[in-house]
Amino acid sequence: MNLRRSDSLLAALVRGSPARKNSGTTGPTKDRRWLDDSLARPTRRPLRPGADSVPKPRALVIGGSVGGLFAAHLLRLAGWDIAVFERARGDLGDRGTGIGTRAELFAVMRRIGIAVDLASIGVNVQGRTGLGADGTVVHELSMPAVNSAWSRVWRPLRAALPGGSFHGGMTLTRIEHDADGVTAHFADGTSVEGELLVAADGLHSIVCMQLWPGAGPQYAGYVAWRGVVEQGAVAPELQELLFDRMVFGCPAGELFLSLPMPGPDDGPLRGNRRCHFVWFRPVAEEALPSLCTDASGRAHGISIPPPLIRPELIAALRRDADALLAPQLAASVKATGQTILQPIFDVESPAIACGRVALLGDAAFVARPHVATGVMKAGMDAACLADSLAATKNLPSGLAAYDAERRPYGRWLVERGRHIGATAMARDLPFQQRIETLMREYGAAGVVRDQPIAARLSG
Repeated sequence: MNLRRSDSLLAALVRGSPARKNSGTTGPTKDRRWLDDSLARPTRRPLRPGADSVPKPRALVIGGSVGGLFAAHLLRLAGWDIAVFERARGDLGDRGTGIGTRAELFAVMRRIGIAVDLASIGVNVQGRTGLGADGTVVHELSMPAVNSAWSRVWRPLRAALPGGSFHGGMTLTRIEHDADGVTAHFADGTSVEGELLVAADGLHSIVCMQLWPGAGPQYAGYVAWRGVVEQGAVAPELQELLFDRMVFGCPAGELFLSLPMPGPDDGPLRGNRRCHFVWFRPVAEEALPSLCTDASGRAHGISIPPPLIRPELIAALRRDADALLAPQLAASVKATGQTILQPIFDVESPAIACGRVALLGDAAFVARPHVATGVMKAGMDAACLADSLAATKNLPSGLAAYDAERRPYGRWLVERGRHIGATAMARDLPFQQRIETLMREYGAAGVVRDQPIAARLSG
């Protein structure tokens, strides 16, 4: 199937603006499940976004995670017709684990029209506690915060999206863009045109790799083992520590964190919370393929679906937890139902705008999890993109303004992630110095406030 225009009828079906020449195209398949009014409505290219007298320009958003949904909502509010294309099928809400939150994230959500109830979106974290290997408290900080779950941001964003604008099961293969427009080509043969393409397709962005082949992920030299623990799965005497506070453990050359997060239903209530642990451990790059090979011998590259992680690796992780971690933290490793393996990468795009294409979120920059700003940054990227485009009638000028504002911030976050990672994985720093430094600097609380966009969001 091809939605790229090959004749005047197809132009009317898909977009309606003057067709760019393209040989060898075919007409659309009529029974395509997602070819609904949102894509097939006759349009003509408008003179400017948001003008009532002419149809809206179309933005193709590649990626249906939080970054893509933020972009879709904010561009729609700015006068764009939007279509979101996500590789996965079904509900993505069960993916992801715990996230830190900040006022900037809530400001973007409210701007979209999503009510943010701090009593239900997350759990109050009372402070930070550092444990020695024997389980004794070695340091404490009073740093109140609100921790949430990825699903509590994604689900309301998805629910608020207009019907027919989200298309699952769409794997992007390549893009084309020129002065007249941009075309996205998908693995099933579909091609869709628009005036703007927003790449929100994550760490292994197809768009970024096509535009800048040398800007792919750079392995950091360590992995994160993650898990989510139900409150009822640990002993009552451990619950106040693990489900009220952020807890740090620092074996030599490693870092362990435990963070409270809401449960599936009335999660902020006592007794129904979860905690999310992250254990950063060094792994040589040449050893990654072995970690990502399942019990049948099938290699999965540099990542592996959690259910396919070999049982002996999980058993070894639990043995190491008993040997290296405080007993309270080892208990959480052994109580998790599903362990996740996440190799840690840095991504730095040389630019985040090119022609009619904008990159945002993890497609543009990936900072290590130590800055804990991935969801917030995606929302702020999307807000800046929408504002930059709305401030000018000229698309290239708007994209240039977006690049000028957000690229330096993305580069700074990547560098800060490296800095914290160097401390986290250090073997030559005294234990007390290392754990106190990490407890003070780790996460969004240690990130310098982004004043320009924060002021705009709250204005």
